[in-house]
Amino acid sequence: MELRDLPSVDELARAVDDPLAVDAARAVLARARQQIQSGTEPRDLRALLREELAAARAPSLRRVLNATGIVLHTNLGRAPLAPEALARVDEAARGYSNLELDLERGERGSRQDHLAALVRRLTGAKAALVVNNNAAAVLLALAALAEGRDVVVSRGELVEIGDGFRIPDVLARSGARLVEVGTTNRTRAADYERAIGPETALVLRVHQSNFRLVGFTELPPLEEVAKIAHAHGLPLVDDLGSGALGDIPGEPSARESLAAGADLVCFSGDKLLGGPQAGIVAGRADLVEKLRRHPLQRAVRVDKLTLAALEGTLQLHLDAPARIPVLRMLGEDASAVRARAERLAELTGGTVEETLGRVGGGALPLAELPSFACALDESLAARLRAGEPPVVGIVRDGKLLLDCRTLADGDVDEVAAAVRACL
Repeated sequence: MELRDLPSVDELARAVDDPLAVDAARAVLARARQQIQSGTEPRDLRALLREELAAARAPSLRRVLNATGIVLHTNLGRAPLAPEALARVDEAARGYSNLELDLERGERGSRQDHLAALVRRLTGAKAALVVNNNAAAVLLALAALAEGRDVVVSRGELVEIGDGFRIPDVLARSGARLVEVGTTNRTRAADYERAIGPETALVLRVHQSNFRLVGFTELPPLEEVAKIAHAHGLPLVDDLGSGALGDIPGEPSARESLAAGADLVCFSGDKLLGGPQAGIVAGRADLVEKLRRHPLQRAVRVDKLTLAALEGTLQLHLDAPARIPVLRMLGEDASAVRARAERLAELTGGTVEETLGRVGGGALPLAELPSFACALDESLAARLRAGEPPVVGIVRDGKLLLDCRTLADGDVDEVAAAVRACL
């Protein structure tokens, strides 16, 4: 085929009845010209046009099978939702809801009322507020309680959250002024005491959730920092980050923090809590009310679908925590993971390798989860990512490892079918 043999855009577009046909035909012909000029014969143009239209209409956000062994994989959407949470979302989305209607009184209500009682029961807080993520929770707390005034933070807690977002930057955007105390590796109670002055609005503690300091280090316990803050009539805000509600070794829970003297705690919904992306603030009722009334609260509030998913997840924390996928994956015995890996290897012709999974999502950075993977040729990695559904594993030492800690029992047959399709 030569360039003069190519049809016009309109001629090719008329081959299908589709409002996107002209743009698709233009893209197909552009690629065909490049192929002819490089000495390659283009494929059937009508078939290419249909493929182009199918790609244009394919959803961009898709379900992915996570075979990385990283439970809270940020690139893969962090926590998968439990069936009970999905059912709440479906119920809230299929029609209207009482999002901001008090059904008993027949008057306008608050969307915050739907989760407040559950959060209070799970954390021991007097009040609670939900926003769209934990960074927003911290930003709102600082803006509402410390705008134009000083906030005291240990230098060892000035963390970078991820993708370049840093606690000092979040604090600056709130309008508060950062007062650093201590050193990177050692901060003492006396450092807080010396830094507090007439312009101090609050003391902020930031949990080192995505890193650990080891060696010559010192940080005062939360109870000691709380006593200092309260002796000066100041609130203590504890940014917990990961959102543990139950007993997870090495990770402080919201209940523990409040019991130790924190006046407000802020934490994520889509990490160790195992729910949707959200930020939860819990603690003293008067402080939560200040956050609720701040103008920024409307800009960072959550929608009905997030509230529904979070309600379903929080209810499971009360009734059946083991049904939350994140908690199941973190606590599953390695023998069950090995059984899945052996089954997958048998179905695909792979081999079983012992691996180590990770928590991910900036939580428990030193934790290692004994795991097992099905090892295949690394050339399958790109083809599996391009499949339907995409399967994402780990390429290491010339092999593609499909780690089975982050695959459910029901995923094994689907992954095996995807591998067979690639082969």
